[in-house]
Amino acid sequence: MSQKRHRLVPQTLGLKRRRERGPVDADALRGESGSARAAVAELVRLFPRGLFEDALPPIALRSQVYSLVPDRTAADRQLKELQEQGEIRVIQLGFDLDAHGIIFTEDYTTRVLKACDGRPCAGAVQRFLASVLPACGDLSFQQDQMTQTFGFRDSEITHLVNAGVLTVRDVGSWWLAVPGAGRFIKYFVKGRQAVLGMVRKAKYREVLLSELLGRRAPAAVRLGLAYHVHDLIGAQLVDCISTTSGTVLRLPET
Repeated sequence: MSQKRHRLVPQTLGLKRRRERGPVDADALRGESGSARAAVAELVRLFPRGLFEDALPPIALRSQVYSLVPDRTAADRQLKELQEQGEIRVIQLGFDLDAHGIIFTEDYTTRVLKACDGRPCAGAVQRFLASVLPACGDLSFQQDQMTQTFGFRDSEITHLVNAGVLTVRDVGSWWLAVPGAGRFIKYFVKGRQAVLGMVRKAKYREVLLSELLGRRAPAAVRLGLAYHVHDLIGAQLVDCISTTSGTVLRLPET
């Protein structure tokens, strides 16, 4: 196993400890800077761009950030600051109320413009990216906000929905979205369940992290084992245990 893969998670996590003779340096197991921005940058590098023909912007999940910045309050605060500064966009992925995708704004803008190039919706999308995104970092938008504050007509809002830039949240309310994200969500949900299944089938429902990352990924894991491991840890779907043999992932007792 390459050195890079071996140290992917062990050096970036705050781990639960077993009682051992020698103390475990928890700080050495976390990201060097504890920065949410650095965490997002690391996670988007794991995103398999080629799987989507580079049509999707690289997406990280909030849960994955927690695997690298275990202090969730600090992580949320830093992500909020990045959102307010316009450096990232946060989107609702839909399969869970807490499932938030995080995308660098530059990547989002580039891919959305490419997806809508030459289509009837292009004008409305360009205007949305130029006027609404810089002024509003929210996950969703209201009809009064879109029509009165930003001057969009109902037909233009329809163009944005058809383009996949907005999805309906409720009557007169829309989530910010990414064109073509449905395939990513499908792969993510299936992959999460497949990697959980790998841990569940292991003896005592636990597995060494190094062993797991060294396995050949099942066909359902299209996004990569490392990508999903960050999610499982940050979403607290598995416990991380520091042992003398290395980091162990264990299913929580129910």
